[in-house]
Amino acid sequence: MLFYSFFKTLVGKEVAVELKNDVALMGVLDSVDQYLNIKLLNVSVVEGDKFPQLVPYTHQGQQSTQP
Repeated sequence: MLFYSFFKTLVGKEVAVELKNDVALMGVLDSVDQYLNIKLLNVSVVEGDKFPQLVPYTHQGQQSTQP
């Protein structure tokens, strides 16, 4: 519960998340649950040139046109 409590204090703030496959995402933390699943808003890929396949799926204030 220590990590859950910490992440709850970050709701509404901009955070960076690094995934196991080395993709780094930045966005506003919208929610977190007790299993540490997170939901980000206004997501952007930190190194978009390294992962160009993800860029169309990021949200920069508007809805993505990708399915």
